[in-house]
Amino acid sequence: MTHTAIELDRLTKTYGTRRGLADLSLQVRAGEVVGYLGPNGAGKSTTIRLLLDLIRPTSGTARVLGLDPRADAVALHRRIGYLAGDFAVDGRQRAGECLAFLGGLRGGVPAARITGLADRLELDLGARIRSLSKGNRQKVGLVQAFMHEPELLILDEPTSGLDPLVQQTFLDMVAEARADGQTVFMSSHIMSEVEAVADRVAIIREGRLVALDTVADLRARSYLKVRITFAAPVPAAEFAGLPGVADLAVAGTVLTCRVDGAPDALVKAAARHTVTGLRADGQDLEELFHAYYTGHAA
Repeated sequence: MTHTAIELDRLTKTYGTRRGLADLSLQVRAGEVVGYLGPNGAGKSTTIRLLLDLIRPTSGTARVLGLDPRADAVALHRRIGYLAGDFAVDGRQRAGECLAFLGGLRGGVPAARITGLADRLELDLGARIRSLSKGNRQKVGLVQAFMHEPELLILDEPTSGLDPLVQQTFLDMVAEARADGQTVFMSSHIMSEVEAVADRVAIIREGRLVALDTVADLRARSYLKVRITFAAPVPAAEFAGLPGVADLAVAGTVLTCRVDGAPDALVKAAARHTVTGLRADGQDLEELFHAYYTGHAA
């Protein structure tokens, strides 16, 4: 197994005058889980389709499991589990029949493996696919992606339509895949699931990579929202020029502000007065990622 599961070098895709991806360079290490985040139209699905040779790049290169997605497509697809964002199969088939057929295309998957995954996801293998809800069709997609225990899982919005309990089961499956040495590359809009399972997060905006780091390190770049209550009114000017303090507002005895970096200077300035209440909240992930989405990250 290669030490790098995915390697993109200045990957670019345009659709006439429309931009898909622009000079995207990214490495995903073997055995890690990477959450791939961005607003609709940012280029997430375009990236995934390029990895699978479903579309061709305008320029730049991609290597997947050490192979060329175009020249080595047949060999490569045997080693990948893929769930499309719009998973669709023949609706006339029963779920079990569909999965057995897909397993046969991959050289055979033990029936017990399919049954075990279906039981975990509470999927009725006897139901016809056209009768299933979106969430249950998504379960079929998850089983077919995981059932052959691929080296690399590429998942495009994998929990779309799933209820919260099944979402947790999916997260457990991802954690088990990582423990077994599999690599997971998944796009998502659900910040809590990314925080729960991802080793690193890649954030894309307008076709360009704007952040790549662990969730913990991304949090370290975030700001604190501070509210201090004093026994008596305080002058705003005393706090306005402090390092890292922004969005300062003083209303009577209550001071609110944002602090980027260490709050030491603010705490020392506040200590010159009688403090009756203090609250400091870290920026939550939803706000942090939204800041990257909109280009307003600190």
